[in-house]
Amino acid sequence: MKLRWVLLGAVLVAGVLVAVVVTDRTPLRTEYCVARVGETRAQVDVEQARWSALMAATAQNRGLPPRATTIAIATAFQESKVRNIDFGDRDSVGLFQQRPSQGWGTVEEILDPHYAIGKFYDGLEKVDDYASLEITVAAQEVQRSAFPGAYAQHEDYARALASALRGYSPAAFTCQINPVGGGSVRTVAADVDKAFGEIPRSTDDAEDALTYRLDGAAADVRARGWALAHYLVANAADLQVASVSFDGLRWTAESSPDGWVADEAARDDRVVMSVR
Repeated sequence: MKLRWVLLGAVLVAGVLVAVVVTDRTPLRTEYCVARVGETRAQVDVEQARWSALMAATAQNRGLPPRATTIAIATAFQESKVRNIDFGDRDSVGLFQQRPSQGWGTVEEILDPHYAIGKFYDGLEKVDDYASLEITVAAQEVQRSAFPGAYAQHEDYARALASALRGYSPAAFTCQINPVGGGSVRTVAADVDKAFGEIPRSTDDAEDALTYRLDGAAADVRARGWALAHYLVANAADLQVASVSFDGLRWTAESSPDGWVADEAARDDRVVMSVR
């Protein structure tokens, strides 16, 4: 938030000198993220966006199909509203309400989203032909919920988020946030490495920007590039990302209500981000 005090003048009131000031405040924006895919508009808050993006990145890093991401996001919507909560039914905690007493891990482990998401995918990969199953069936095989039919109500949202966050719907995901400084390229690089695995990158002399280099077939590069670009936007509030550019488009925190805008300098084989 920006706050400027401007002295306008002084007046004498009952023998006391009184300074007259006004404030100029930049209004806080309502922070949210949205995926627009086909007729579906999936709006989430920044925490939900962050964990949904991590589910997508983890699935990509493990070589899982987009359907795995859809199942994970739909399951998390039902179990925790995609929040890393430290409470739940009986001893359930975390994004997927996994229970220490049922062998999912310790409370501390389950409250680590990387661990919880990995354990969910471990269970999903044990389900035969899960990618062709209904979400209710696939999720139930992993979760053993008392209400298996409830997962289906989140499928449209989950599919839209998965399509965008896996990079198959270019420029379909954006966030409106309040720009705040203090970001570090080292922090961003470590976060991306943990989510996606190492992607070749370089930094500028000022160490306030990172360039990720993508190689391979054009269609694959485009999907992987948009997955990374959308991930950075989804985490922009947490990592203090100032801008992300890729494939002829650019997103900035300062102008985040505008979403992705044209940028002729943005290459189709490089994802470039800067911190605030």
